[in-house]
Amino acid sequence: MNRKEAREQAFILVFEKSFHDEPVPELIEAAREGRELEQDAFMEEAASGVFAHLEEIDGMIAENLTGWKLERLSRVALAVLRLAVYEMVYREDIPVSVSINEAVELAKRFATKEDASYVNGVLGSAARSRGLEPEEPGPAPDGESAQ
Repeated sequence: MNRKEAREQAFILVFEKSFHDEPVPELIEAAREGRELEQDAFMEEAASGVFAHLEEIDGMIAENLTGWKLERLSRVALAVLRLAVYEMVYREDIPVSVSINEAVELAKRFATKEDASYVNGVLGSAARSRGLEPEEPGPAPDGESAQ
């Protein structure tokens, strides 16, 4: 599984957790059994990392919402934002611009173009507020798109 596929699976796990109050390892195990999810360290670390830092991640998202409250976001948009903020803050091996771009692509795929645009704006604002200015895309590591 490449990084893009692992990110998508991590997003799905973060989304699923919004419906189930189970620990992430149990969600991963159920996904392995139910949809034959293959093991991937990045996917597991990302999904677990989101919930290990959920209060800070949600606070960072809430600080950068324009005209919305966290509770009003769709579960898809919130899952995308949570995963991207986790990557931006806790994964120094992933350029901020890649995290933002991949989040926008996930939102386009699983939500709407309007959600994708909103996700882009929230993440750009969050990056600036934390001094994590998105870098210019360079070579993408491990199958990630840099566009």
